[in-house]
Amino acid sequence: MKTTRKIAVVGAGWAGLAAAITATHQGHQVSLLEASRHWGGRARALPPVQTDAPTLDNGQHILIGAYAQTLKLMQTVGVDIEQALWRMPLKLQDLNGNGLSLPDAPYPLNLLWGIANAKGWDLTDKFSLVTTAWRWQRMKFECSEALTVRDVCQGLSPAVWRDLIEPLCVSALNTPAQQASGTVFLRVLKDAVFGPPGSADLLLPRQDLGQIFPHAAIRWLEARHAKCQLGSRVEGLSIDKTGNGRWQILDEIFDHVVLATPAWDAAHLMASLNPAWSQTASALRHEAIATVYIQMPVDFKLPQPMLSLPSSKEAPAQFVFDRGQMMLQGNTPGLLAFVVSAAETSKQTLEANVLQQALGLLNRLRPGPDNLSAMQVLQTVIEKRATFACTPQLRRPSAHPVQGLSVCGDYVAGPYPATLEGAILSGIAAGQQAAQPSEA
Repeated sequence: MKTTRKIAVVGAGWAGLAAAITATHQGHQVSLLEASRHWGGRARALPPVQTDAPTLDNGQHILIGAYAQTLKLMQTVGVDIEQALWRMPLKLQDLNGNGLSLPDAPYPLNLLWGIANAKGWDLTDKFSLVTTAWRWQRMKFECSEALTVRDVCQGLSPAVWRDLIEPLCVSALNTPAQQASGTVFLRVLKDAVFGPPGSADLLLPRQDLGQIFPHAAIRWLEARHAKCQLGSRVEGLSIDKTGNGRWQILDEIFDHVVLATPAWDAAHLMASLNPAWSQTASALRHEAIATVYIQMPVDFKLPQPMLSLPSSKEAPAQFVFDRGQMMLQGNTPGLLAFVVSAAETSKQTLEANVLQQALGLLNRLRPGPDNLSAMQVLQTVIEKRATFACTPQLRRPSAHPVQGLSVCGDYVAGPYPATLEGAILSGIAAGQQAAQPSEA
């Protein structure tokens, strides 16, 4: 006979939600404890700054077709994928159309067609990508953990490096390509660009991030009698004094704990239970991601909903998204989201530089003498510790530091960088572990 277990999930980001859903689906009694006043962690909607303001997100996130478990979990909790996400073949192109654009065709036809028709690349550029891709396949997309992305991309032309590798690496790993892990980058390429049909597709949010998963997840959990509590900060973890291997959290006893907090909070909670694990989690170096929301004239549109941008220190945004085109609900014509991965400058400098990038777009697409006055920065969101720096030979903390406790999050040991899919996979694994009847 199956025994119902009491499981505490501490943290309600996407990993914690995935753990709670997995354990609840298996018939266990789950308490989801979130310290803040919102669900979704670092991928959530923000409350409007004023009554008539649009709902913005805590950063402009995208998904890709290779996020199989994320999409499956969204469907489990009742999200209509077609309504929530706009699917389009991979396009990493700038305003001039330079860069890679894949057609809606199976691999390798899509890649060969995309390379052959890439604008801005000459035959030498295209040949360098074909031969390098063939070399990656012969390597089975594996390499020494000591290699950087620059190392595994030896032989690529400067144009391909600039138009494809740099934007792809910084968007996937949030780490500059010269410093990023070649091992992790090749894994991302294998599962996405070189994966099954549709795996490289971009999935752009058509609703705010709260609607896309967190709010639906909470409704699903509460309908199945999971206890979901906001404002419940866990300051410490302790073993129940009865000696039966259970945990005491906020005056309640649990059979298993899933720790789904950010790395720095998990390190604090684990300091006395497993000091070595805590030190590994604390040693992770984090990178910031900034999203600058700029209101352009309401009749302004980009040629496509997402564009790559030539970036530099003075022009820091690597991508821009046209939320006026993308969003089904809360649509605001002319609202652009500029994304700066590995952001380093102050908020004031960042906004000034991105505003100049926006002005450049406006001048190119609709020249006019008063263009600067026609733009307004609505909000700048800087997530200072958005992701860990995905560097070579990085030590990441394990998912099972002590008996009776699992850790999940995009930072725990695994093959992927800090992505939503990595968080979901980690959460599912933690939920499955928590549901095991015996861990002796």
